[in-house]
Amino acid sequence: MMKFLMSKKIKWLSNLICVVAFGYLRLYKQLTLSLIFPQLRMAALNEAYTGDVHGVRGADYACYREARRAGLRGTFRAFLSSRVQNVDSIVRQADRKLPVSNLRGEVLFNSWTEMYNADGAPFPHPPRIYSFNGKNVLTDLSWPHKAVWHGALLNGERALDTSCDAWHSASKDKVGLAGSLKGPRLLEQARYSCDKRLILLCIEATTELFVQRKRRDADNIRYSYSNGEIMDEEEYHNFLASIQ
Repeated sequence: MMKFLMSKKIKWLSNLICVVAFGYLRLYKQLTLSLIFPQLRMAALNEAYTGDVHGVRGADYACYREARRAGLRGTFRAFLSSRVQNVDSIVRQADRKLPVSNLRGEVLFNSWTEMYNADGAPFPHPPRIYSFNGKNVLTDLSWPHKAVWHGALLNGERALDTSCDAWHSASKDKVGLAGSLKGPRLLEQARYSCDKRLILLCIEATTELFVQRKRRDADNIRYSYSNGEIMDEEEYHNFLASIQ
């Protein structure tokens, strides 16, 4: 009996080691890809959201928090336009020619700039977008509507009065623009009532290497980027302002 229990325990430990090793291997692969072949990673938050995401600032912080919990060190922001922000301006100017990829390194768009040619960011091929916890948003039931909030016109500029009151409203009487991931373009001009729960995307606002260099020049500000801590919302807001 003792020998049987020991055998079961050894098998369980072996499986656990394999799972942990696979997780570290996947993280190592992601980090290596981002350092050798710079890309802007796009991911979805881990659940569907109404149009009330506590504004762009609240959505930015949700992107940062979930990315950090997933072991990602990038500077992620919400893929949203509002009254004071165009979606095409989210990424730092110097990084806009980089390809946009999913979390597995598969290219979604050839470059950030190429997405905004007034044709609504057409998909070069059917998109595979994953959440920070590894789910495919097109196939997972956590997202009943396969559409993405964005609030932008075809060229990436903000669409006035169609952003769920600057992303503070979950009212069925308000509307926000969204694009279907099953359609031909990301910036599809579909109107959804703000009580609908849709996909909320996050995009890496700048490359990881740039952020690391920027941190070395920012000793006068307490950032928790490299020591494993998670910044609070105010700290992250200030951090984003410093890298633009």
